[in-house]
Amino acid sequence: MNVIQEINNVNNKFANQGSKLRIEKRGEKLNIRGSLPSKEDKNNYKIQRIALGIKADISGLEEAKKKLQLINLQLELNQFDWINWIGNANKKGIKSDFEFPNRLNQFEEFFFKESKNEYLSSTRKTTWRSSYKPYIKRILYIYEVCDNEDLEKIFQKTLESYKEGSRSRKQCATSLSVLAKFLDIKLPENWKLNSKGYGLNKAGFRDLPTDELIEKLWEKIPNKSWRFVFGLMATYGLRNHEVFFCDLSSLTNFGDKIIRVLPTTKTGEHQVWPFHPEWVEKFELSKLGENPELLPKINRDLKITTLQNIGKKITDKFKLYSLQIRPYDLRHAWAVRTIFYDLPDTVAARMMGHSVSLHTQTYHHWITKRDQQQAVNNALLKVKRAKSI
Repeated sequence: MNVIQEINNVNNKFANQGSKLRIEKRGEKLNIRGSLPSKEDKNNYKIQRIALGIKADISGLEEAKKKLQLINLQLELNQFDWINWIGNANKKGIKSDFEFPNRLNQFEEFFFKESKNEYLSSTRKTTWRSSYKPYIKRILYIYEVCDNEDLEKIFQKTLESYKEGSRSRKQCATSLSVLAKFLDIKLPENWKLNSKGYGLNKAGFRDLPTDELIEKLWEKIPNKSWRFVFGLMATYGLRNHEVFFCDLSSLTNFGDKIIRVLPTTKTGEHQVWPFHPEWVEKFELSKLGENPELLPKINRDLKITTLQNIGKKITDKFKLYSLQIRPYDLRHAWAVRTIFYDLPDTVAARMMGHSVSLHTQTYHHWITKRDQQQAVNNALLKVKRAKSI
């Protein structure tokens, strides 16, 4: 027998009787959802959910029908009280099944309240959408389908729902760590170990484009404005949106070719050197020093758009021009290029606008190869010197 169909049949019968509540299946459990008194103000009704903790099968549906009938009766007699429908207190300090979702909303408010200007606000919106919202949504879903689980286990299950060694798993761990601190929840002891994962050598190892391929792809782009975008990203390892938030005045013929990424970007202000330096001329970037308006005309007003939306325009153009790589491949190729220029990892990380630990973890494969090659070269040099004595 189809449980979903039976739930629909039951809901139709209750609706015909004037009920504003319905039974719903979420995961493997049944809930009741509809217009209910606010927990803060009994006279104010809003759409809410009651987690029954009942298994979503035919037997569970019969029990859920009785619960719904009882709630309808309580509402009719003005005797409904949330205290009768709130589950067991959580051992980690979250008082009920209803407080956790509310606390997630409070966390979102807390995340945005420190914004002091429009640029910071826009950046935080981008960060929230890409680095927090997906994981908050996932933990809420897992919380609702897991009956009477401690929050510590909920956090662990959420982390483990992402593929081991993936970037998503690493970002999930970072975001939920911030959430746990806000909620004053102690994370599992092995949290940091289980969060490992973002590294090109392990997760989604990229076949990074060669310098020759990058030069050919640049020539393939028919629009000169978007050629400049491609050239800047390849030469300076910029994030998509950073292209449109840079001081390019140093790219003039007499400039030092060191560009400044402005503080309105994701990771704040930092300076970047060209690798390869000759690409400044190859990709005609000096023209941007004289006239930065040669870049594509797109909306950069962060009161209206976001850094994420700006970055997406570049991704869309890569697809439009049928380029064989993704925008971030240029950034990763730049990072690897600096390794074999023997640029110190601390300096390269600062230029990329991220931490040394993330830089080392992400490019571990190539850094290890460089260090091993240097050790081999030193050993061979010692042997050569010994033989010449």
